[in-house]
Amino acid sequence: MKYFFTLYIILSTFGFSNQKKYQKEYYSNGQIEKEGWTFNSSKVDYWKFYYENGSLKKEGLFKDNLETKYWYFYSENAGKEKQGHFKFGKKYGWWLFYDKNGNIHHKCQLQNNQKNGYCLVYLEGKLIKASKYKDGKKLNEWRDFSSFKKENTLSDLQ
Repeated sequence: MKYFFTLYIILSTFGFSNQKKYQKEYYSNGQIEKEGWTFNSSKVDYWKFYYENGSLKKEGLFKDNLETKYWYFYSENAGKEKQGHFKFGKKYGWWLFYDKNGNIHHKCQLQNNQKNGYCLVYLEGKLIKASKYKDGKKLNEWRDFSSFKKENTLSDLQ
């Protein structure tokens, strides 16, 4: 018994007692609510979250309990809703937003969870409006692609 206790203290000191675990949580109706990996009680690696009806709500990666890299979000009827990048738990880069038919409705450049750059609005696959934002405030708006091209460098859209 004394040997086990000493070994446990040694292993704990060197961090061997901490381990990565796969975790699942359920709604009261028995449907899965979320599942993914934890390390030292923090969400890490790949996670999935579900609606109470069992359909997928969102999925993506965590690092130290913060969303990171690319995430996908779905409506309750399983259609695409939006997708984009996270950095340190905040939205950044290009985000795509879908209409109820699964077509891209608009896409925006985000930084620190707010619009920062261009937002492009589409109707039936055609660009119908473009706006430019700085720190969440609209700077300009264009209603046709030709005037947008004249005033902007298209390399900014990448």
